[in-house]
Amino acid sequence: MSALLLFSLPLPAIIGIIVAVILIAAIIVLYFLGKRMKKKQEEQEQYLASNKQTVSMLIIDKKKVRFKDAGFPQSVIDQAPKISRSMKVPVVKAKVGPQILTLIADEKIFDQIPVKKEVKAIVSGMYIQGVKNLHGKAELPPPKKKNAFKRTIEKLQEKAGAKPLK
Repeated sequence: MSALLLFSLPLPAIIGIIVAVILIAAIIVLYFLGKRMKKKQEEQEQYLASNKQTVSMLIIDKKKVRFKDAGFPQSVIDQAPKISRSMKVPVVKAKVGPQILTLIADEKIFDQIPVKKEVKAIVSGMYIQGVKNLHGKAELPPPKKKNAFKRTIEKLQEKAGAKPLK
């Protein structure tokens, strides 16, 4: 009886029901995948926090390059997920003691790392988590230029007497 009811609906209604069921299933799958990924990320953060060290190093160069072109050993490239091999990562070449190492920097602190200066860095394995300048003042990165849309919004806010959003 219910099969007859389904076929008595017009074709757009049947397609709409099918699309809705697929969307609900996709949302449920993404929810559980998100929970699993969050748990993995928390475990990784705990591991990085337990293995961090403060190291004095001279920063030679920094740039964003593809993971496979960064100059890491083949064993490191093989351990990385396939998706991340083609992504650009912030890479820092630094002299730590007598060795020159290629390290991965955190995205948040990559702009704060000074080039050709000695710094104290918080390192966990080959991952730089934080940087403090040893000598001299901290150089702030140059401010980014605003695009035309943001400049127009700020002008309109000034004319209206409102403060621009930061």
